[in-house]
Amino acid sequence: MSDSSTPDQADDGLQPPPDEQVQAHEEAGEGAGGPKDTSGTTGFRTGFVAIVGRPNVGKSTLLNRLIGQKISIVSRKAQTTRHRVTGILTDDEAQFVFVDTPGFQTRHRNALNRTMNRTVTQALAAIDLVFFVVEAGRFGEDDRKVVEVLPRDAQVILVINKIDRLSDKTQVLPFIERVAAAFPFAEVVPLSAERGSNVDALVKVARGYLPHGEPMYDADDITDRSERFLASEFLREKLFRLLGDELPYGIAVEIEKFEVEGNLRRIFAAVIVDKPGHKGIVIGRGGEQLKRISSEARVELEKLFDGKVYLEVWVKVKSGWADDERALKSLGYE
Repeated sequence: MSDSSTPDQADDGLQPPPDEQVQAHEEAGEGAGGPKDTSGTTGFRTGFVAIVGRPNVGKSTLLNRLIGQKISIVSRKAQTTRHRVTGILTDDEAQFVFVDTPGFQTRHRNALNRTMNRTVTQALAAIDLVFFVVEAGRFGEDDRKVVEVLPRDAQVILVINKIDRLSDKTQVLPFIERVAAAFPFAEVVPLSAERGSNVDALVKVARGYLPHGEPMYDADDITDRSERFLASEFLREKLFRLLGDELPYGIAVEIEKFEVEGNLRRIFAAVIVDKPGHKGIVIGRGGEQLKRISSEARVELEKLFDGKVYLEVWVKVKSGWADDERALKSLGYE
């Protein structure tokens, strides 16, 4: 089961109840002045919400949980999310357009990471609200570097994820106070994206910060990314998950052909590696590793597209692609 699946909600010992939790911690961000009044009238709200944080705090898991379906890939390995991924949630009162950004990079300073960091800062330039995600009990230098790029005039909600993994719940309030000292957060919401605990409270609080406006997308839309893009991301996730520690740093996926014939999708994909020696790692003995990667990706794509998928995958070497701006653009990096 993937990290972004939707199991029954479990009691993780969060106290007090969701509504009281949010209210109890409002003082942490009182300098932001509460929800903004954009029009003085009631009505439907629509806005862009950027989800930011250092790598591996659970941003993609949170996005998938918010929209109720997996569109952003998840892995314990850093740099799983490299592109901007948009998820759309529409209810009776509002439409949220969530932008899941790559984890802000402070290591491996190459063109790929510069591009990923640029994606983060660009996402923050045109949004209505920010979810700054941290891991419960952990707030270090990498988190502080993300705080430094948060717009000072933006409404920012501090989202404390993985609260279920914090064994000593008496440490929650001191931790909130420590993080809140770094920025005037509008609200603080502890939750568990993996379990789904308190995610509804986050949506409820965030709704009031969106401007009034008509929806930008149809009510049943869940993303603005193409099927071609999603195919490359789901295949890349399987590479991250199945190769584990053997995964080469310089690895990417390029969809060379995507054809739709009725309810059948024919997808031809190349796995791009940086060095010839990495090719064997991906292919495996007798091609077994690549077969497994392709098979598991195909199963997930058939669920996503609700139809049959023919997936053909091979491995290509492009030396230095991660530090080549032209190569990055050809692979779809913004």
